[in-house]
Amino acid sequence: MSPAASGRVRAAIAGVVAAAVALGGGELAAGLVGPESSPVLSVGAAAVDLSPRATTEFAISAFGSNDKLALLIGLLLVIAVAAGGLGLFSVRRRGVGVAGLAALGAVGAAAAVSRPGASLLAGVPSVVAAAAGIAALLLLLSRLPGSGAAVGTPAAVTPADAADIPAAAGEFERRRFVLAAGAAAGVAAIAAGAGSLIGGSRDVAQAREGLLVPAAATPSPLPGLADGAAGFPEVEGLSPLLTPNASFYRIDTALRVPQIDPVGWSLRIHGRVDRELLLTFNDLAGRDDVIEADITLACVSNEVGGPLAGSARWVGVPLARLLQEAGVEPGADQVLTRSVDGWTCATPTMDCLNTPNAMLALAMNGEPLPLEHGFPVRMIVPGLYGYVSATKWLVDMELTTFGVSDAYWVQRGWDAIAPIQTFSRIDVPQPGRTVSAGTATIAGVAHTGSEGISAVEVRIDDGAWAQARLAPSTSTQLWRQWYLPWEAEQGIHVLTVRAVDTKGRTQSGDRYPPYPNASSGWHSVRVVVG
Repeated sequence: MSPAASGRVRAAIAGVVAAAVALGGGELAAGLVGPESSPVLSVGAAAVDLSPRATTEFAISAFGSNDKLALLIGLLLVIAVAAGGLGLFSVRRRGVGVAGLAALGAVGAAAAVSRPGASLLAGVPSVVAAAAGIAALLLLLSRLPGSGAAVGTPAAVTPADAADIPAAAGEFERRRFVLAAGAAAGVAAIAAGAGSLIGGSRDVAQAREGLLVPAAATPSPLPGLADGAAGFPEVEGLSPLLTPNASFYRIDTALRVPQIDPVGWSLRIHGRVDRELLLTFNDLAGRDDVIEADITLACVSNEVGGPLAGSARWVGVPLARLLQEAGVEPGADQVLTRSVDGWTCATPTMDCLNTPNAMLALAMNGEPLPLEHGFPVRMIVPGLYGYVSATKWLVDMELTTFGVSDAYWVQRGWDAIAPIQTFSRIDVPQPGRTVSAGTATIAGVAHTGSEGISAVEVRIDDGAWAQARLAPSTSTQLWRQWYLPWEAEQGIHVLTVRAVDTKGRTQSGDRYPPYPNASSGWHSVRVVVG
């Protein structure tokens, strides 16, 4: 590598390391001020809010529940590239780097203070980040070969020694830069780690583990749901009736899982009500009308046959009872709920009042809500897609009207009324897999908003539709497992499934993307039988 190219690489490295120091200093300050004030998370959250709908759809479609990780990685890569460029331009003009890092700090501060409930103090970590980054950049630039103090030449040298002095001086300066860059990177890592540890002191995982799941007031426990019950066979790869918490899909806008101590949590029910309510966690957990129910949730962004649906046994307080206690005024057709991070959700009031098992959930599959799924309290209204019914980290509930305000995703063009559409999915065999010729099994799950599933039909290639065998139905609000024995013949085959609800309506085969009110179409998989 030529000396000029080598110098450009070092200048770019100086910019990247300076950015790392900035981020480390910002995370350390955020650990003291509040994790939600993190410059990276603040800018990332602003990016989520400002992203075009098509970008959001692509992220969910491509990365699913890993969309937030993909966003953060992408954001860090953008910062690294920008910082490398600042390092290059700052070799001759130090002001370029200073101005660039100051501008990035200003963007972070503006994003932080604009978050719901944030104060001006939330901008401090971004200011600290900018200052740390500027200091690191100036230090590293001063250590670039050719930028430092001249290396002295001994007074008495031989002609042979003199030829080696420039090389020795250059090597000294290179080592000095490497040491400075390494030290700065180490400081960045230590600062970021310290910030994480300090912020972790606010973690509520221990508080969650100390909670007991409230006992439901139902006269008798719900029936067991072990796979293989009532003669339904064990099918490897088939979605279980209840999705394990660790496997349950997660789609939301929170880049950092909110940490809410149940001791300090409260829910305000207000707006167009006869009396305003302010409820604590103990108020809800101590009620004598706690219910439990097996409910399937689904994300409106789910593609045909996609994984963004899951089922769980939920325990909570009936939502209708709480609204009745508050007294809903006539004309209040919308329940506008708000998450602690400012995300909003609009649910038709009639669905909240009239849907069986609509609840404020406190527990999921026998344990307090996982942090990722809304701890300590979330809302669930069966039969509706999550973006209009399933607010996590719930802190506010306002009775209002659809004509007055729109919720987060409705503002971005999604339908305000969003009942779950009938869907069915083939879990086994998976697409592209090779199946042995002979007796095989096709299996999956099917669900509809509220009526329940009465039949599932499967087609092999262009053949006739065959009736699949259904697992026993324990609730119309829970998806239904199905399977079909199949005598698989050698070759490539396309398997297709469709479902029929209890009102006799067959799932539509018309293919539509998720936007603006859920995907449509029959799920098909191509398999090889060998």
